[in-house]
Amino acid sequence: MCGLSGEIRFDGERPDTEALAECSACMKARGPDGAGLWHEGPVALAHRRLAIIDLSDSGAQPMIDPELRLATVFNGCIYNYRELRAELQGYGYRFHSSSDTEVVAKAWHRWGVECVDHFFGMFAFAVYERDSGRLVLGRDRLGIKPLYLVEEPGRLRFASTLPALLAGARRAGDIDTSIDLVALHHYMTFHAVVPAPRTILAGVRKLPPATIRVYEADGRVARERVYWSPRHERLARYSGLSVADWEDLVLETLQRAVQRRMVADVPVGVLLSGGIDSSIIVALLADAGQHGLQTFSIGFERVGDTEGDEFEFSDLVAKTFDTDHHRILMPSSVVLDGLDGAVGAMSEPMVSHDCIAFYLLSQQVSQYLTVVQSGQGADELLAGYGWYPPLASVAPEQAFRVYREHFFDRDHETLAGILQPQWLAPLADPGDRFSDPSATFVREHLEQPGATTALDRVLRLDSQIMLVDDPVKRVDNMTMAWGLEARTPFLDHEFAEVAAACPPEHKLAHGGKGVLKEASRRVLPNAVIDRRKGHFPVPAIINLQGPYLERVREALTDPAARQRGLFRPEYVDRLLADPNSHRTTLGSNQLWQLGLLEMWLQRNVIGGGR
Repeated sequence: MCGLSGEIRFDGERPDTEALAECSACMKARGPDGAGLWHEGPVALAHRRLAIIDLSDSGAQPMIDPELRLATVFNGCIYNYRELRAELQGYGYRFHSSSDTEVVAKAWHRWGVECVDHFFGMFAFAVYERDSGRLVLGRDRLGIKPLYLVEEPGRLRFASTLPALLAGARRAGDIDTSIDLVALHHYMTFHAVVPAPRTILAGVRKLPPATIRVYEADGRVARERVYWSPRHERLARYSGLSVADWEDLVLETLQRAVQRRMVADVPVGVLLSGGIDSSIIVALLADAGQHGLQTFSIGFERVGDTEGDEFEFSDLVAKTFDTDHHRILMPSSVVLDGLDGAVGAMSEPMVSHDCIAFYLLSQQVSQYLTVVQSGQGADELLAGYGWYPPLASVAPEQAFRVYREHFFDRDHETLAGILQPQWLAPLADPGDRFSDPSATFVREHLEQPGATTALDRVLRLDSQIMLVDDPVKRVDNMTMAWGLEARTPFLDHEFAEVAAACPPEHKLAHGGKGVLKEASRRVLPNAVIDRRKGHFPVPAIINLQGPYLERVREALTDPAARQRGLFRPEYVDRLLADPNSHRTTLGSNQLWQLGLLEMWLQRNVIGGGR
């Protein structure tokens, strides 16, 4: 929930509160229920509120604690905040609200950088110590809630979205908006994933997941702690478990995660695609006694031979568990507006056409609810994608080779024929064709200790990097564009730890996610489990034609694109002449990848050359 922002000066100057107000106003959609701005000395904090816990004015932010001399802004939800509140009361802390924000502040006061170990939830926060001048920033374990940073000599600015930082700086033009060459390489090679701390812009960074950082009053980073990274190894406490035992453990852990995410002072619904991941959330809630649960599915008009909905399965689940189901069918004419809206909602360029589906679905769901549960994360934790089975029988040292062949959009040599020379990040070692930034990043991550098999190494990479900066970011950006909070029980950190420890053969069974599929048979119809793997199909984007193709053509031939000159003209012409034949390794449309990047850059008024 919500959108936070702030500025702290380390040079004795005052923060620019007018710029901060513009930054906060840019995030009104994330927090339509209220706004606040507080400043004192070198610091200013701002907040847009989506009221979900403690709907009274006592839950408003920035939250100022006069006794502890703390000022706090917070985005997200601490699901165990009631238990932590009781524990902190036992230590003598007095509470003046029933908000989880106040729990975050007092937890920092009590436990310091260890406070995050106590939190079950999704969160990004800033706590300012008014007496010491110290600023603390923190982000949840799996990066569900974002936090973007602009660090300059003498000051730090931060916000929940990148466009908000641009809006706040637009008057002065003091953010370096040149394109980060390494990030561009990741976008074009690592399937559009740009890992933290980078973004596509050289002057904007993001706090990595599972990180808490402390700035002293003079701007020094006094401490930075990465507080969570589950071991992808076979742990002693799980030795001797049978396949059935693992199924029990997965189901029990997921049930707890689902129940945690019902904590709210408003109703909670479910985004029901009809796939196994969202369907089991509905089943577990029904099993726990939830009645009248609101569920939502979206579909699109067929384009040619491409189906646009999966209502057959979502209808089956809704009927089986007697939910209050909303079936939303979007005509193709609406998708074009959804495209523009989705690009506007992106903190960073994201090529998945699921963005448009989530954007349009969230628009409709927000008319009914402000909180939903969603099924993201199961594939990355439990080996549900097609690039995982080839890793089953290879040595750990071969993980990079196999992963690169099956996941990377292209290699460095191919990219050199797409980008203009000045935009191509160089090889670190001209004699090593795999020393480009994307290959180096992936190879180094895979080689870190703490993962046993090749599959373990890749699942760790995907769950801590790809998941964070693709599906998770996509869901946050598109739902929050309509003031809708999405909670993801598969990303409960206890569930992620169980998944990491689960033997690879149990995850790869039955075509992927085997342990989850077999556990699900206890609560779901077999037809949902045994169906082909689905997704959010948006036919008008999968096969570019008509006004959608024209929108891409306009972006790539716009004067801003020509001035920037990212791509070789002959390559763009070749794609435009045959827009749906050129695909990446995973089948994505290459023309869409280029067009989406230019649309985002132009939407955010990013200038030309380096």
